[in-house]
Amino acid sequence: MLRVRLVFWYMLWCLRFGARPWRYFQLNAPWFSDSRRIFSKREMDELIPPKWRLTQEPLRPDSRPSSWPVFLKPEWGQNARGILVAEDQQSFDRSRRRILSGKLPYLFQEAATGAREFEIFYIRDGASGNNPAVFSITETLNSSNLSWPVNGILNQHTSYKTLTRLTTSDEHRLWQHLEALPAFRIARIGLRTDSIEDMLEGKFRIIEINLFVPLPLHLLDESVSLQERRRFIRVSMRKLAQSVKALPLSQPRKNIFWPMLLLSCQIRR
Repeated sequence: MLRVRLVFWYMLWCLRFGARPWRYFQLNAPWFSDSRRIFSKREMDELIPPKWRLTQEPLRPDSRPSSWPVFLKPEWGQNARGILVAEDQQSFDRSRRRILSGKLPYLFQEAATGAREFEIFYIRDGASGNNPAVFSITETLNSSNLSWPVNGILNQHTSYKTLTRLTTSDEHRLWQHLEALPAFRIARIGLRTDSIEDMLEGKFRIIEINLFVPLPLHLLDESVSLQERRRFIRVSMRKLAQSVKALPLSQPRKNIFWPMLLLSCQIRR
């Protein structure tokens, strides 16, 4: 129902502004891999400043991580589908044999240090492209006893808590750090850090960048009222439609929707 409401308001605002709704998939086209036909985690990794980057390598028959644990991830995926954790070489080898017998390319990534996990969702302003028109910060929580849980909306132990005590100045501090990343037009950035203040000072490690239909996890916070969720959807989808409207027609078009839909279906199997 949540996604239906998002799509409804997005389509409504596109109609209001005369935007072409299907051009949504071109917002982040400059970072879509022409060779792999995905938003490649390998290529995305190279865009992250070294101070925030985690060691990440393609999974091969002779792979031997230098530290534990590691996360094994499809080279592209959503909602944490297909992600596994290996805490030693034995469990890594078991998972690797099973993964390499399939067709999906995988990576393994070192575990990020930091006691807390956050998701930052934003949509850039369609007019200037410099500042966020929509910006929300949500903490990811896990109620299980696992040391290294795989958090995601499909994990029954995962929940989300929106940070509401941050000031506009705090958000601006964080945004100044994120400007070191490429100018993604819409994104959700996952990171780990030890505290909110460390995050605001740029002391974090990026664990994931989602550029394909990222869901604003602010909407999954059960403490947020229905009225506030509806307001957020209306405002954010208006800004999204404006961003699509402002997208230059001169930007080269890429076939993104169908390859990504096909891969998404493969990962769900």
